[in-house]
Amino acid sequence: MITELAVERVAFTCGACGHRWSVDYDVQRYLDGHGDEWEYFHRDNTVVPSPYVPENAPACARCGHRETGRLVARRPVPLPGVAGEPRIRVPAHALLRPERHLAPLLRSDGHPQPARADPAVS
Repeated sequence: MITELAVERVAFTCGACGHRWSVDYDVQRYLDGHGDEWEYFHRDNTVVPSPYVPENAPACARCGHRETGRLVARRPVPLPGVAGEPRIRVPAHALLRPERHLAPLLRSDGHPQPARADPAVS
């Protein structure tokens, strides 16, 4: 059962060349039948490893060095099924909003870089 959905913005700073970038990941937390909880990460509709684990970190586009990311922002996505929430039934005989299949995908790296926190301002 899915216990949490969220979009997480993860920032990376390459330790070798200093290049900075950020990526938005869709994250699902899932509770299996044994009571164990798992996290699944998706980027641009593709399953990817966790960006928080050193051996899975994405490679720097400039030099190829791998650096783990750090969470800079997140947006929880409400789980469905709360009584009284607005909703609309999808008709079985027709597609609801068929244009959604033709809409361009939002790229996970198609956003401005997060602002760098100035450590001197703390």
